[in-house]
Amino acid sequence: MHRPLAITDDQELLDDLLRLAAAAGVEMDVAHAAGHARPYWTLAPLVVVGGDLADALAAVAPPPRQNVLLVTRVHNDPDMWRRCVAVGAQAVLELPQEERLLVEELGELADPVTRSGTVLCVAGGRGGAGATVLSASLALTASRTGARTLLIDADPLGGGIDVVLGQEEATGARWPDVVGREGRVSFAALQDALPTFGELTVLSWHRGEPADIPREAMRAVLDAARRGCDLVVVDLPRAVGEGAAEALSRATATLVVVRADVRGTLAAAQTLALLRRHTGDLRMVIREGSIEPEVVATTLGLSCAGLVPETRGLAETLDRGDPPPLGRTPLGRFCSDLLSELTS
Repeated sequence: MHRPLAITDDQELLDDLLRLAAAAGVEMDVAHAAGHARPYWTLAPLVVVGGDLADALAAVAPPPRQNVLLVTRVHNDPDMWRRCVAVGAQAVLELPQEERLLVEELGELADPVTRSGTVLCVAGGRGGAGATVLSASLALTASRTGARTLLIDADPLGGGIDVVLGQEEATGARWPDVVGREGRVSFAALQDALPTFGELTVLSWHRGEPADIPREAMRAVLDAARRGCDLVVVDLPRAVGEGAAEALSRATATLVVVRADVRGTLAAAQTLALLRRHTGDLRMVIREGSIEPEVVATTLGLSCAGLVPETRGLAETLDRGDPPPLGRTPLGRFCSDLLSELTS
């Protein structure tokens, strides 16, 4: 695999470029003179030209190509855009102000898009509706079919979705270990850090004091997951903080689990009003109760995507540390059918 190329004789600028490349997880070839760049010019996936050698490179007249950036440590240099045009660069990046943009460009080389993950958010119409069990069941079902799946527990007060999976003791990072993360992170690095079981990777909570998920941390995780996963399932809290709002804004679809009784329907109406501020595609799944599902759907003005089957002994199964029973069970078939509809 060919490496990106840096063309500069400015040692301070080169130090910056090599540092940013390391942050992105890539190595760079370096040309200290414009003439030395010729063997690499057409092969490098990205060329970063220092402002100090831009005129010299233009004089060599290399063939036109895509993915050329002009980088400078001089702020508001009026001559830099002329040099940008002369070398055929797509943009001028001023360091250190635009370091993050350069890291992202370099990071694309280390972590190219291999998948285009569907983001599915799941929320309870009220507490105890069963959203966490459904989230875990959907993620397990997808992963068992070979789909690379990330299950995100976005509810710090939910008790930990790893418990629902029967994996409370699994080693790996939890949310407190990644909340300070901003900018780009590769999915490979995320997968290595988090508990992973076959095709399922899980980001859950520790047992300590709860904390909010910053918007930037959720964005970094979802960006990595969408590049490296087939499916991302986010188990949402009922209160929409910054992290939940970020997930909702990126959701392909959001499922709201509604218990078909008076309290469940009234609570779901309030939940839906809140969710509509942050996302577009809202769908409802209903758990059987004292009210007919058609009445619930009419009351809430939302079509029903399916009826979640009741699973006998589910609480006892989870208390034993076993995951929800899936496969050919009614819950397993429901999850398979729902995923087929949502990801087709």
